[in-house]
Amino acid sequence: MKLYDMTAAPNPRRVRIFVAEKGIEMEYHQVNMMAQEHKSPEFLAMNPSGKIPVLETDEGFIAESVAICRYLEAVYPQPNLFGATPFELGTIEMHNRIFELEMWTQIGISWVNGPVVAKMAPGRFTQNPQAKETSDANVHAFYRRFDKELADRQFAAGDRYTVADITALTGVDFASSSVGLKPDEALTNLWDWHARVTARPSASA
Repeated sequence: MKLYDMTAAPNPRRVRIFVAEKGIEMEYHQVNMMAQEHKSPEFLAMNPSGKIPVLETDEGFIAESVAICRYLEAVYPQPNLFGATPFELGTIEMHNRIFELEMWTQIGISWVNGPVVAKMAPGRFTQNPQAKETSDANVHAFYRRFDKELADRQFAAGDRYTVADITALTGVDFASSSVGLKPDEALTNLWDWHARVTARPSASA
């Protein structure tokens, strides 16, 4: 299998961490997004959305990070990261979707309307400072909520490490390093969780 990847991007990192947790041997191919390789006819033949990551398998191509992870979970079921019981399957999916819809989307709005994108892709987006102000506030509000929830559990979706931790970690790290949205140091439950999941070898994948 081959993963079309970009080291600095958060979504491919989700897959790399998942692969590392599973101990899967994987070939990686770096996509030069600055050179618009992800918009080339060759890449669009693999993924018409023109986004990374993309997994190449013997049967064809799979795009979207969670879809890739679900495929890998089916092929390599252990260690289980999506849930082993019906209740786990539901709760892990619930938390993973919450992180995507309520945290990642807001981080994305702040990213598109922020200074890094303005410098990297001038004129590509019509930036909206008011939208960024709102999304920045929403991200910090979500951090506070997550911190409160972590008072009652050790990991993002319960008492064990799952795909939800991968989604949360990559979101927080990207927001902190590239969007100027680092969680407040007073959120000690969040930072204790961050230390636990960052200490795993997979976090540096």
